[in-house]
Amino acid sequence: MLIGIPSLLGPELLATLRAMGHGDEIALVDGNYPAEQQANRLIRADGHHLVPVLDAILSVLPVDDAVPEALFRASVKGDPALADPVHHEMEAVCARRAPGHKVVALAGADFYARVKAAHAIVATSEPRLYANIIIRKGVIYPPESQTS
Repeated sequence: MLIGIPSLLGPELLATLRAMGHGDEIALVDGNYPAEQQANRLIRADGHHLVPVLDAILSVLPVDDAVPEALFRASVKGDPALADPVHHEMEAVCARRAPGHKVVALAGADFYARVKAAHAIVATSEPRLYANIIIRKGVIYPPESQTS
C-alpha cells in the first residue's frame, strides 16, 4: 500500500503506467474481451469491475492533451451511435478525472485494431458487454520555473 495511490493499482499496473511514454495507449477491457490473445502486455485485474479500475488509473495517469481525441470506447454491436449504461459511467469518470476530454465511440473493427496496437491491456472481470476503453497517455508538465 502507498499513500495517495489507489489500492486497485497493483505493482505490475503501476510499473506499466510509469513506463508508458507520451502517446502510448492502454486499454481496459471487460471479462469477455480476448485480452490474452491480443495483448502486447497483459495485466490482470481479476475480481475488479472496469469503472473503479478506470477511476484509479485516471487518478495517476495524465490524458494526452496534444491531440484532439485521447479517450476511446467500444460501441454496442459495433455501432458508435449506441451506448449502454456502462458507457455513461465511463464518461462520467472521464469527465471528472480528465475534464475537457471527450470519450469517442469507435466502431468494432476500429476499436479492436486500436486495442491490439496498445502498449498494454488491463483485463478486468467486468461482466457488462462492450465495457472497454482506451486511454492515450499525456505528459505531466514541469512546474513553472521560479525566478528569484
